[in-house]
Amino acid sequence: MSEIDWRAEGERCVGRLQALIRSPTVNPPGNERPAAELLAEFLREAGVEPKLLEPEPGRTSLVARVKGDGSAPPLLLAGHTDVVEADASKWSHGPFSGDIADGCVWGRGAVDMKDMIAMSACVLALIAKSGKKLRRDVIFAAVADEEEGCAKGSHFLVNEHPELVRAEYMLGEVGGFSLHMKGRTFYPIMVAEKGMVWVKATFRGQSGHGSTPREDSAVIQAADAISKLGHTRLPSHPTEALRRFVRELGAGLPMPASMVLPRLTHPRVGKLILDKLLDGPQRRVFSTYLSNTATPTVLRAGSKTNVIPGEVTVEIDGRPLPGQTKEDFLRELREAIGPDVELEVMRAMPPVESSPDTPMFKKLCEAIRRHDPEGRPVPYLIPGFTDAKAFSRLGTKCYGFVPVKLPQDAAFASLYHGVDERIPVDGLKWGLRVLWDVVAEN
Repeated sequence: MSEIDWRAEGERCVGRLQALIRSPTVNPPGNERPAAELLAEFLREAGVEPKLLEPEPGRTSLVARVKGDGSAPPLLLAGHTDVVEADASKWSHGPFSGDIADGCVWGRGAVDMKDMIAMSACVLALIAKSGKKLRRDVIFAAVADEEEGCAKGSHFLVNEHPELVRAEYMLGEVGGFSLHMKGRTFYPIMVAEKGMVWVKATFRGQSGHGSTPREDSAVIQAADAISKLGHTRLPSHPTEALRRFVRELGAGLPMPASMVLPRLTHPRVGKLILDKLLDGPQRRVFSTYLSNTATPTVLRAGSKTNVIPGEVTVEIDGRPLPGQTKEDFLRELREAIGPDVELEVMRAMPPVESSPDTPMFKKLCEAIRRHDPEGRPVPYLIPGFTDAKAFSRLGTKCYGFVPVKLPQDAAFASLYHGVDERIPVDGLKWGLRVLWDVVAEN
């Protein structure tokens, strides 16, 4: 295994990513099967026979396994093959071209998250070709439907085929990328993610003719509630994951950031820091880490310009923190927008949290430091959701770890779902080495 030709394997990984990008899997509608078949062909060439599973035609997930000696429980490498839409007219290179230009692979899915799919497939193939048994079985799951809530991908696997994906640890999105701040390099590793509570709020009032305004109409009620929600920060609930994140982030930064950031979780001074010391983008990001959030996203009202509608609905994207329940979130939402509204939960998934005090997390940090001695791995909380929502239901400890080295001028957040999504070729090859070290030593 020490004789690996990393130059050749790096090129092979780049080629896998290009092929995956060129297989459009925009969700909806998804149609992940061609991507799954590409991966299956690649794995079979290495002597690994995968399983293709789908809850309905075309919505295909792939699961493959290389057996270990059984002395440790399995490790799961997971990623989703579906991607969000892309408007080709706004891109410098076609979003499904897989072009290599300016040292990057361009295309939708380059960082979200066909890069992890390509790296994981290559790592599994390397293990199989080596003939050496590791301590753990290594499972690779390339799943469908994450972008639309995971129901036809990871949740389907957990519900219908749990024996295929049950593992002690899972490595997936979001984390492991380089984050450059004030001349220092950090590698956030996701240990916790917020929950999801999607709510439909219904406001009712007297309908009537548009020529006679009503101050109590359903539209005005909804507008007032949305305004309140937009200008209300829900109560602060600092989590242990956030405390670790700001403490370790602060420890790697110069003054005054090293003093300010750890105090964000202090009940008295945290609000002052948010409002007075952080700029707009920073304030928005750290507010999501400190509080449950509720974002109005979809409004439906009326059908004729001259008719006051008697009912207005507002869909709200709620994200409760670890330690907060669906009921906690609904109570805070009602306190923010008032009692005279009907709230219906459309869909809910709980927060997920895994301890950073595990042997696996230690291995992730060691691998980062080995390949970037100046880098500082830090535990990380994300406001979104991932396939960890599903795999954690099996008792799996889930970490966001897709190692990628980004240049100083690249902002990871702007690449996710953004125009001109791309990944540095050298950064992808670097990530392959890091992921290999983690898997091979576990």
